[in-house]
Amino acid sequence: MPLLLFITLFGLLDFVILFAIGGQIGLLPTLALVLLSGALGLHLIRREGVQTLQRAQARFAQGEIPSDELITGAALIFGGALLVAPGFLSDGLGLLCLIPSSRRLLGKGLKQGGWRARMFSMGGHAQRPGPHADDAWHEHARPREDAHEGGTQRDRPIEGDYIGKDDSRH
Repeated sequence: MPLLLFITLFGLLDFVILFAIGGQIGLLPTLALVLLSGALGLHLIRREGVQTLQRAQARFAQGEIPSDELITGAALIFGGALLVAPGFLSDGLGLLCLIPSSRRLLGKGLKQGGWRARMFSMGGHAQRPGPHADDAWHEHARPREDAHEGGTQRDRPIEGDYIGKDDSRH
């Protein structure tokens, strides 16, 4: 609920500022500024997005998880969404998310504020401290070695498996 309230108040303030500036400088200059900031933002998203994707691919090739690149990608998406919204306040915050130096400062502030991205191991399980509440589910989900129709459960295909012509599991 507080997030919804924040988004609503932010949108209202953004429109109030947009209309106040539009009343001072006129309709056409206001539209030109909003369109110009959107075009600049799209250019920055494209340039920074390609560089971020290349860095993420390089880290994947080295066997590392590209956590910084994922945060950068999220900031680019968020900044792009803010630039699409009409308004000077949203455009200003969107541009801050797209400029590399301000994005780094924002990332440092989030890390110091206790916001951390959840890291996933290569096995696909979230690394969480403490006991896992869903351990019992994992116990039941493991295949059993019971014999079923001449083979183990692991020998039988499951829905979604690819079975080649040479596979004995037909």
